[in-house]
Amino acid sequence: MGFKPPQRTMAGAIFVWLMSLALAFPKDAQAQTEVITLESVPSKRDSIDADEPIAAAFSAKQAAIYLDRSSLTWQKEKKCVTCHTNMPYMFARPTLSSVQKDSGEVREFFERYRTERWTKKDPTESQGFWVIVVGAGLTFNDMQTTGHLRPVTRDVLDFLWTTQRADGGWDWPDCDYAPMEIDDHFGVTLAALAVGIAPDGYSKTEAAQAGLGKLRAYFENNPPKSFHHRAMIAWCSKRLDGIATADERQRTLDELLAKQLPDGGWSTAGFLTDWKGLERNDGEPLDTQTSDAYGTGLVIVISRELGIPASDPRMRRGIQWLLENQRESGKWFTRSPVNDAGNLISNTGTAYAILALQSCGELPGWPFDTETSAPSTTSAPITD
Repeated sequence: MGFKPPQRTMAGAIFVWLMSLALAFPKDAQAQTEVITLESVPSKRDSIDADEPIAAAFSAKQAAIYLDRSSLTWQKEKKCVTCHTNMPYMFARPTLSSVQKDSGEVREFFERYRTERWTKKDPTESQGFWVIVVGAGLTFNDMQTTGHLRPVTRDVLDFLWTTQRADGGWDWPDCDYAPMEIDDHFGVTLAALAVGIAPDGYSKTEAAQAGLGKLRAYFENNPPKSFHHRAMIAWCSKRLDGIATADERQRTLDELLAKQLPDGGWSTAGFLTDWKGLERNDGEPLDTQTSDAYGTGLVIVISRELGIPASDPRMRRGIQWLLENQRESGKWFTRSPVNDAGNLISNTGTAYAILALQSCGELPGWPFDTETSAPSTTSAPITD
């Protein structure tokens, strides 16, 4: 009598099917479902290159993985917060939590500035840069998570005023890396943005009111050097009085929208051409005709904040550009617009691409007030 194989149970069949799926996918693809941690990332960051291929399709999950890897690697290698990598991570990462859980280590790192470093010695005026970056990161992160100002964030914002100079500004690094690390003006607008966005009425507190009075004096005495500066001021003025008039804000918004390129995106360099004396060290002209993530994301976010509805054709074209230009790693590429900074602005651009998609309803949970109609319902929110 021949051998008769045993009857396969339903549970056994499912087990065999699951095992076949596991064998069919490479280990790297399986590992992408795991939480990215400080321990698991390399000790040196990857280069950011223009020749990385475009992804076959947009993936929110891959964007989350890239943001985790880039911010945690920076944290591991440099052991500091910075305005181009882990600060914008704090702005944008919570909206991707449903597709990829994060380790929480970047948030913890930001909080340790207040709970550890500054308990031993208060930040000084020359360290105002750190307080702005930590405060902005924590504030945006609070808005994206609880919607309320956590005690540690409030403490950092209070520290902000102790490092403010008499002229109303803060010390900010000048690395000749426009538009973010080149002059004090960007730091002041970033501080204003954090205080204006801070929930629970923080901008109305006694400490904030005194500091904002000096901040407004700084803007009055230090006019913007570039259109990028003016765009940031327009964004700040959405929440803080005395920064720009409604007419000035509208003119800036109109000019921003007019700079949209034929492919639907915007160029970061296009916001810098009016900066007198700003030139590339290599002698090349500013590339104002190539769309990038920072320029596109920033314009969409500011436009949405200033009242342009998500259904506006200009917003939809910009969103389409973002959906079609993510790279295989999950990032969006932005070339260093003036001098070589390793294209690190790509990390900021990736975060702003996520914020832009969120602001137009393509990703869930936009927490910031807008003076617009509800997000467009022409496409369903993306979950992967």
